[in-house]
Amino acid sequence: MFIDSAKITVSAGRGGDGAVAFHREKYIASGGPDGGDGGRGGNVVFQVDDNLSTLSDFRYKRKFSAEPGENGRGNRCNGKNGADLIIRVPRGTLVKDAATGRLIADLSTDEPKIIARGGRGGWGNAHFATSTRQTPRFSKPGAPGEKLELYLELKLLADVGLVGFPNVGKSTFVSVVSEAKPQIANYHFTTLTPVLGVVRLNDERSFVIADIPGLIEGANEGAGLGHEFLRHVERCRLLVHMVDVSGSEGRDPKEDFKIINAELEKFNPELAKRPMLVVGNKCDLATDEAIAEFKAFVEKQGYEFFPIMAAIRYQVDPLLNRIGALLAKLPPVKVYEPEVTPEQLVPSSEKKEVTITRKGDVFTVEGDWLLQVMRTINYEDEDSLRYFESVLEKTGVIEKLRQAGIQEGNTVNLYGFEFEFME
Repeated sequence: MFIDSAKITVSAGRGGDGAVAFHREKYIASGGPDGGDGGRGGNVVFQVDDNLSTLSDFRYKRKFSAEPGENGRGNRCNGKNGADLIIRVPRGTLVKDAATGRLIADLSTDEPKIIARGGRGGWGNAHFATSTRQTPRFSKPGAPGEKLELYLELKLLADVGLVGFPNVGKSTFVSVVSEAKPQIANYHFTTLTPVLGVVRLNDERSFVIADIPGLIEGANEGAGLGHEFLRHVERCRLLVHMVDVSGSEGRDPKEDFKIINAELEKFNPELAKRPMLVVGNKCDLATDEAIAEFKAFVEKQGYEFFPIMAAIRYQVDPLLNRIGALLAKLPPVKVYEPEVTPEQLVPSSEKKEVTITRKGDVFTVEGDWLLQVMRTINYEDEDSLRYFESVLEKTGVIEKLRQAGIQEGNTVNLYGFEFEFME
């Protein structure tokens, strides 16, 4: 089954906790703190795999988690980093934030992409030793890894997109110009999935053509099968619009041409500006007058016209040569740039935001980063509390409390931890 979209949840590994330990060795008194750091949590990494052609692997398995980092140990032994989780996807997969639709990565190259970063390992108590704090009895826990709900969307990478109504001969054309072997039969919607074929012009030149399942009127709104695969046309550098010029199924070739172009434009207005060649297939079933009339109709709109008989490869080579010539002048297959969020543009040093609310003489302070810091504090240890006080001062929390009108003797509430404010 061809699956070209999926929704999954990925969780990077949590960082290991720093250790609280003190050096113990014979003949060495007061060896001092020697707690090691926790290991970094594993990242979630997406990697292109050309052996995959669909997202069917994500149909049933939807949750992926990387390995957490190990906790630190005594004797300054750091914990082992968690192993990265490698998720393999077909080339051309877009990774988006499921909630906002923001594009995170376009997996079109061989370069692996880190999508969710593992949490940093916590510091052991050896980091907190100073000349005045020689026996710190606290450490930092590991930070949680990023957790994201992702929407995966496959947009095939093809140089040429072959579009047109069902049963006009697209699959036959692909089968005679490439090694691809799509199913061919004389009924609508024989092709149920996009088919990629490599067309070799000579030893040095080739291009990839995608047979897009037949479109019908209303495809952009969900009619027929084509609406499921219109996304695969978006990357194509050149469109080849195939028409049954004989009208063998009782349809008007001119109306077919207009309808398909309208569907492409409704789906994505940029497709209306994409270079296009028009191919009239089944010329053996059409009269010379009908072919000439359709040729004049197409050329009047600024398109080149190529009459062919795909089944016997009649006049196919001139078409392929023209495609090759046009591709040599066109820009490469489109690669989408990730969208940067406003938060990513703000330096981390400026992200220490807190919310202060006042109720009488009680000032409640909240902030996601603050909650993480509080997890590192040993509230029964005086040195740890002094360290926490310095953090509040350096990050501007104390100054913001003053701006909020706090007075000496008022109460500060930090997620249930309360203390009296002193100047």
